[in-house]
Amino acid sequence: MGDRRRDTSLVHVQGRAVETLDIVVERRINGAGSHDPQAYPCNELIVMVGGQALVERSGEGVDERCLARAGTGWTGPAGFLEKAVLSDPIDCVHLCLPSGLIDRSAERDFEVDASKVELAFAGGFNDRFVNEVAQALWGLSEQPAHSTDRLFVEGLTAALVAHVVKHYTIDRWKPKAVPRAVDSRRLKQVVDYIEANLVESLALEELAAQACLSPFHFSRLFKEATGTSPLRYVTDRRVEAAKVALTSEDSSLIDIALDHGFGSLDHFIRVFRRSTGETPARYRRQALG
Repeated sequence: MGDRRRDTSLVHVQGRAVETLDIVVERRINGAGSHDPQAYPCNELIVMVGGQALVERSGEGVDERCLARAGTGWTGPAGFLEKAVLSDPIDCVHLCLPSGLIDRSAERDFEVDASKVELAFAGGFNDRFVNEVAQALWGLSEQPAHSTDRLFVEGLTAALVAHVVKHYTIDRWKPKAVPRAVDSRRLKQVVDYIEANLVESLALEELAAQACLSPFHFSRLFKEATGTSPLRYVTDRRVEAAKVALTSEDSSLIDIALDHGFGSLDHFIRVFRRSTGETPARYRRQALG
């Protein structure tokens, strides 16, 4: 299922395979640029774990666009012919599910005719349960083998498939209605501006000017496109950048705070703890072991 998916994808082969008949887990770097139309060889759940990009997917009369970052998810129904355009590479975990899995769950867990159950072409969602399962399954491949691995995988797979049938089949998936959207070029310009100026004090009016929109309309359209407000997005990006600095630099906490636009150490600690549940110092100790 893997190498046939995309020529522009790089499959991670580190770690070990967990033997199970029901699911294939791959870590992929999906390359930037336009991907020629290809059909999904199986039902897939895709969860982004790294990077940031504007992602546009289309196929069979459906168009979809989102600003993707860690936690963004997509489905790929078996046989669905999809064309994708990515502004930047994205690091994703792909969960490949044979069709029989969904059929069995439909009949066993929901008592519905499996022939009437079909995975929807869904995307741009952030599903905490799917994210946690993807992280757990991929993380297992990087741990020493244990006699309970197969039971662990089978339990997670059964729960995941039931969740998919409940939320992501064509009769249950309800994409958000978006009457108007900020175009990809303007959105990317704003995102690039934010990334280049994280250390600065960024006001809503300043970001709206980058998109050539009023603050009111910009704020609404940005939230529709990303799922979060512009200023919350800025804060989240500062926290993510600070996480990298905490684990890869010897800088003091106050230097990291000032270098990432927090203004003071107290503000950095307060925002970081609200976002992660931990103080920066504790996060650094845990990350560095």
